[in-house]
Amino acid sequence: MKRRKFGFAMSAILAAGTILGACGGGGEEEKGQEGNGSEKDDKFTVAMVTDVGGVDDKSFNQSAWEGLQEFGKENDLEKGTDGYNYIQSKSDADYKTNLNTAVRNKFDLIYGIGYKLQPAIEEVAKQRKDSQFAIVDSVVEGADNVASITFKEHEGSFLVGVAAGLSTKSNKIGFIGGTDSDLINKFAAGFEAGVKAVNPEASVKIEYAGAFDKADKGQQMASAMYSSGIDTIYHAAGATGNGVFTEAKNLKQKNPDKDVWVIGVDRDQAEEGKVTVDGKEQNVTLTSMVKRVDIAVKDLADQAKDGKFPGGEVTEYGLDDNAISIAPTQDNLSDEVKKAVEEWTEKIKNGEVEVPLKPEGK
Repeated sequence: MKRRKFGFAMSAILAAGTILGACGGGGEEEKGQEGNGSEKDDKFTVAMVTDVGGVDDKSFNQSAWEGLQEFGKENDLEKGTDGYNYIQSKSDADYKTNLNTAVRNKFDLIYGIGYKLQPAIEEVAKQRKDSQFAIVDSVVEGADNVASITFKEHEGSFLVGVAAGLSTKSNKIGFIGGTDSDLINKFAAGFEAGVKAVNPEASVKIEYAGAFDKADKGQQMASAMYSSGIDTIYHAAGATGNGVFTEAKNLKQKNPDKDVWVIGVDRDQAEEGKVTVDGKEQNVTLTSMVKRVDIAVKDLADQAKDGKFPGGEVTEYGLDDNAISIAPTQDNLSDEVKKAVEEWTEKIKNGEVEVPLKPEGK
C-alpha cells in the first residue's frame, strides 16, 4: 500500500468550538432514513460511523464530527442523508450494520471512526466496491475503495510527557489507556519517553481500562493512582478518560492544596478540567495532546469531493502538518516547561529524536 503525507495551510484550521448541539439525537434516529434524494446528485455527501465512545465523547469521535460539520458548512450542506451525518454505535456489533446503513443512504464517502471498525470496514468495502470508505486510526490493505488515516500520536505524547516530567512534584506519573493495543501503546510509549528524557528519576505507571466508554472504570483507576502518590495522569481512553477528570476534580475540591493533574487527549480538554473550589475556579488539566482528527476528516473529504480520493493509500498526519501538537491552552505550564516543549518539538521535527512506538518492556 502506498503511503503519502499531506500538508495543509493553518489558515484552514477549524474553529475549535464547533457546537455539538445541532447534531441531533444520533443512533437509532439516523438508521433507516433514505432521504428524498432530490439534491443528492448535485452534492457530495459524507457520513461517519462512531465507535462506542459516542459522538459527544469530548475526545476522538467529537473531533471527527467537528471536522464533518465544518466540511458541511463550507459546502452548504445540511445535516441529514442529503448532506452530512453520523451514525452512533452503541456496541461493536453495530459497526457493520451502521456502515451498511450509510451505504444504503448513498453517502459518497463513509468514515469509520476508530481502529475497532477496521474488520467491519474491510468486510463491507469488499461487498460494496462502488462505495468509498475511510478508516481513521488504522490501515486497510488491498482495498482501492478504502483510504486509511493515521497519526503520529507518539510524537505528541512525547511532548506532553516532557510537560509532565518537568511539572511533577512526586516523580510519580500515570498513564491510562483505553485498550492494550498497538495504537494506544504509541501514546504510552511516547509519553513515557518524554517523561524520562527530562526527568530520569520519575516513574510512569501504565494501565489499561479495556474500554473507551467506561467513565466509571476510568474514575476507579484514577482514584487508585492518585492514592498511590501519582500526581499526574495522562489518559488516552476516550470517554473512559472523562472519569479521570471527575476523580481529579473531586480530589481538588476535598483538598485544594493537593497536587493533582490530568493530561487530556485528542482535543484541548482544558474545559473538562474546570472545577470550583471554595468559590474560585481552578483547573486540573495540566495540558492536552491535540490530535486533529477534525482536520484529517475534513482534508480527506475535500480531496474526495475534488475527485482525488486516496483509495488504497495511507495518509499520515504529524507535527509537521500541525495535526499533532500540545494544546494551545497552557495556563498551568511554567515558562520553563513551555520552552522545553518547544525545544523538544524542534528536535523531533529535525530528526534528532526518534520517538518509540512501544513502551519499555513491550
